[in-house]
Amino acid sequence: MPSYVDGFVVPVPKANVAAYRRMARKYAKVWIEHGALAVHECLADDVKPGKLTSFPQAVKMQADETVVFSWIVFKSRKHRDRVNAQVMADPRVAGIDPATMPFDGKRMFWGGFKEIVAL
Repeated sequence: MPSYVDGFVVPVPKANVAAYRRMARKYAKVWIEHGALAVHECLADDVKPGKLTSFPQAVKMQADETVVFSWIVFKSRKHRDRVNAQVMADPRVAGIDPATMPFDGKRMFWGGFKEIVAL
């Protein structure tokens, strides 16, 4: 059965990568506890600016930043909606102050995707 994926791209100051990793591990556990099938957090390694668009351009990456590409896997959109509602109500996540995050959430982008090919 095809899965459903929430994908995220976020700029992270290079000085905050360790803090981002700690935060990502902490919150990934919450998503898994509430039923997500998998959580992936990936640090840019080969993401050069393009002629028209690219990961760095999409987040308006600055010289002292890098890009993180993340995705969370669910059984379906319905499953995603149920899990995300539980996660957002979880006291470990509810009430997070965006000012304390190790990245600029204003330049983050995300979306939900239906899987169309899986090998």
